[in-house]
Amino acid sequence: MRYADRVAGPHDQTGGAVQERVRTRQQTPKQYNVVLLNDDYSTMDFVIHVLESVFHKSPAEAYGIMMQVHVNGRGLAGVYTREIAETKVDTVATMAREAGYPLRAVMEEA
Repeated sequence: MRYADRVAGPHDQTGGAVQERVRTRQQTPKQYNVVLLNDDYSTMDFVIHVLESVFHKSPAEAYGIMMQVHVNGRGLAGVYTREIAETKVDTVATMAREAGYPLRAVMEEA
């Protein structure tokens, strides 16, 4: 048996054709905006507390975002990957429910 017959034996799956390498491309994960929505019952202090504790905003940043929510009806709390954004939205809902406020956060594709 020739060497070429042994090399191109039954284990040759390309049928003699040249096989190109597949290049994998790393893709950055989609980002999602977490937006707080205004309501008539949640206090400004509570919204600031949520922004500081859940979204790790400074007091000045939290106040600015709270004012956006108050004046515009909505304010951007942060931009995160899907899993983190879902967790933040759930955390806001839990905190608001436990405190007796109807504050809501939603996530939107950035």
